[in-house]
Amino acid sequence: MRKFVVDTNCLLRMIPVRSQYRNVWEAFLNESYIICVSNDILSEYLEILTQKVSHTFAVRIVNVLLKSNNTEFCDPHYHFELITQDPDDNKFVDCAIIAGAEYLVTDDKHFNVLNDIPFPKVNTVTLDQFQTLLMR
Repeated sequence: MRKFVVDTNCLLRMIPVRSQYRNVWEAFLNESYIICVSNDILSEYLEILTQKVSHTFAVRIVNVLLKSNNTEFCDPHYHFELITQDPDDNKFVDCAIIAGAEYLVTDDKHFNVLNDIPFPKVNTVTLDQFQTLLMR
């Protein structure tokens, strides 16, 4: 099964029922792909979700990820520090590398620097591109 790391900004846009990206979240719920996460990523998901929705709903989303058969947990022991503009984004990069994810899904421009780094190679796609990949 295909593995992806999903940046927080994209996860936030996938969950709402009326979102144009809701089918991407539903594909996850239907076990069509694997989301790779680390403890740092889950903490950020919970923190940012709590700012946008109720704490109860945020915890439910994180629990869905924790209990899902298609969530892969990784614990990066090495930090590649490939993104210097916003070092907090490196948690997603490190997870993608360690998990062997096919793509890191993000609309954040800070990740564009990865296009110029030959090793370790981290491929990125936008949420629109990810949706297209899944619907093929």
